[in-house]
Amino acid sequence: MSDMHIAPSSLAGTVRVPSSKSVCHRAVICAGLAEGTSKITGVLLSDDIIATMKAMEALGAVIHQENDTLIITGTNCIQSTPLEIACNESGSTLRFLIPLGLNNQTMTFTGKGQLVERPLHDYFNIFDKQQIAYQTTDGHLPLSVTGALKPGEFRLRGDVSSQFVSGLLFALPRLPGDSSIIITTEMESKGYIDLTLSMLKRFGIKIINNNYREFIVPGNQKYQSTDYCVEGDYSQVAFWLVAGTLGNPVRCTGLDPHSLQGDKVIIDLIEQMGGKLKIETDSITASPAITKSIVIDASQCPDLVPILTVLAAVSDGTTQIIRAGRLRIKECDRLKAIAQELNKLGADIQENEDSLTINGRPCLTGGVVHSWHDHRIAMALAIASVACQTPVTIKHSECVSKSYPDFWQDFHMLGGKNNERHVG
Repeated sequence: MSDMHIAPSSLAGTVRVPSSKSVCHRAVICAGLAEGTSKITGVLLSDDIIATMKAMEALGAVIHQENDTLIITGTNCIQSTPLEIACNESGSTLRFLIPLGLNNQTMTFTGKGQLVERPLHDYFNIFDKQQIAYQTTDGHLPLSVTGALKPGEFRLRGDVSSQFVSGLLFALPRLPGDSSIIITTEMESKGYIDLTLSMLKRFGIKIINNNYREFIVPGNQKYQSTDYCVEGDYSQVAFWLVAGTLGNPVRCTGLDPHSLQGDKVIIDLIEQMGGKLKIETDSITASPAITKSIVIDASQCPDLVPILTVLAAVSDGTTQIIRAGRLRIKECDRLKAIAQELNKLGADIQENEDSLTINGRPCLTGGVVHSWHDHRIAMALAIASVACQTPVTIKHSECVSKSYPDFWQDFHMLGGKNNERHVG
């Protein structure tokens, strides 16, 4: 365990944004299901991506790593012996792979931290309907499943997690018959569904999207191997763009301006708040600006809420972040975490049932805060230090390795005065 001590300092310079974790999960899974060998380049080996790689290897894929490139030879996922899939703290690994494991063998999915309690009821409902045997401890991990997924109609809520929909979209094309997914409520996080559909198309899978209300999935399809370079991550660039808005210019490179990532909306949101962004072919530069309050609908971009809360905390007026209830079942209760920890730094934030009310202040003070063992909370608090008058200490700062192992190095490279202290 480690704590990070940060002296207030503006950040400035150029940083290459790490590759998208969301996109990389999908590329590794599709390559792992494809006939033949695929080459996936630009891979950042975060904890979550390593979990998905090991899971696909357990299912039979062969993966060789060469620097930031993965050479993946696919598998049919049919194993003759019981398997254990260790998802660690990766919700994507767990929810994407459960449907793929339903091939009549017994599979046990394990996890760590908050993932153990993340809801899986949408899958339990499918198991019950299709008479697939499963065992849990009060609905929590570990989950053991025995049975085969059968084609047909699948009804899912759209306001719990898009990961359930993506998990079925990966599995259903391989079944011996046609299927459909009916979305029974408004589909939130549509950007993540777009990423799944786009990656499936790259690997030769055809799916019809009827306005996010129904997905028609022909059966008997085969994944086709292909080469792919993972694009930069808009959920991670958000931290540096806010740093540039609060301090000195920060230029971020390695981004696809035509990306389907839902978190690309960070550009629009910062500009709506009065931020100054210069958008070029493969880079975005954020320059210092006086920002103002707006209303932010978090339903399509929940991962942006922690860093947007930081920006709102030092913006003129009162910002409302609404439709954010799903943040309570992430790596931690992110609504409670970001409100409590930023308030410790001198912010004025009111936590509501599914929203935050943020009264902007000219600056923050400083103090000791906790990451809640959540990578996005830790990184948001690090950027908040730019607006603080006194030092910030973030406890359990090592959790950034879940998605961005080089975050603290990049923070220091941009001028951050951070010093790691090992504890325990």
